[in-house]
Amino acid sequence: MFKKLQLKKHALTAISYMLPVVVTAGLLIAIGNLTGGGVIEDYKAAYSVPDALVSLGVLGMGLLAPVISAAIAYSIADRPGIGPGLFMGLIANSIGAGFLGGMLGGYLVGFFVLFLVKNLKVPKWAQGLMPMMIVPLLSTLIIGLLMFFVIGVPIVWATEALTEFLQGLQGSGNFLFGSIVGGMAAFDFGGPVNKVASLFADGLLLEGIQGPEAVKVLASMVPPFGVTISWVLSKIFRKPKYSKEEQDNIKIAFPMGLCMITEGVIPIAAVDPLRVIFSCTVGAAIGGGLSMSWGVGSPVPSGGVFIIPAMTDPLKFTLALLIGSAITGILLFALKKAPVENDIKDDEEEEEVDFSSIKIS
Repeated sequence: MFKKLQLKKHALTAISYMLPVVVTAGLLIAIGNLTGGGVIEDYKAAYSVPDALVSLGVLGMGLLAPVISAAIAYSIADRPGIGPGLFMGLIANSIGAGFLGGMLGGYLVGFFVLFLVKNLKVPKWAQGLMPMMIVPLLSTLIIGLLMFFVIGVPIVWATEALTEFLQGLQGSGNFLFGSIVGGMAAFDFGGPVNKVASLFADGLLLEGIQGPEAVKVLASMVPPFGVTISWVLSKIFRKPKYSKEEQDNIKIAFPMGLCMITEGVIPIAAVDPLRVIFSCTVGAAIGGGLSMSWGVGSPVPSGGVFIIPAMTDPLKFTLALLIGSAITGILLFALKKAPVENDIKDDEEEEEVDFSSIKIS
């Protein structure tokens, strides 16, 4: 029935809708914490503006599962999927299935809504009720019960097992895990692999695990910083490594990196993909491993250098970032070849075609 499920496309759509919520909620929590706020326990008692900011951010984090579920269902079934998707996210929150439950619920209800829209036949008098009542009610009822009694239970077990596993990591285990997340986050400069690592880290943040989020932030900044360091080294040692166009791109990529926008490295990687991808992945993996093993956490999922003060250990995070960036820069400086400028000389003109010998009979 479904020629292409396009699971990745729907997940990426959901991430694009989820990110503004995650970033806003995380920044509200960070600003509130930095100004001495805390979660409001009793709204009838007196509370301050920082308390309100922290509480608003925490409430925003609670929207993550409903938003991602509704966005996936919307990507699959268009507007009829939004309402049922929100219900699946609420169920995921209530049973403790987290973002994994929200994602799975979004996929299930989205495809079920699409099936109903295409195949459910009703009398003419009931056709007007299809989008407003029949489809939302049937899909929410059937998939909702499945989430409560069948599908949700193993997801809760898996989420709890993953949380306990990550909280129990020590020493080399922490370093290895941080290296994997860091390498994935830097591998394709904001592409699908990066999005998988980002979604995983954001989901763990909802479970109170902040280490992978710090690794994600670090790994997103290592490529632009590392490329910039290699360019500076090429200037210091007078060994050209980048063409004029690449140097102009680096001047754009660095400030983008300050804001955790790693896509600025793509034009540079396109010229020499193997060396750039290898160097950036290695540097981000080592930096991520160090950050994770040092116990650095980030309560904020995005923001670049501007959220470093909100980290659990800003100094160690900065040190891990510098080490990862330096490794990337040194590797690129050592591995990259001298640039080849594609200058077209004036006397190298395209050979003219002689049409005089062609006769039309």
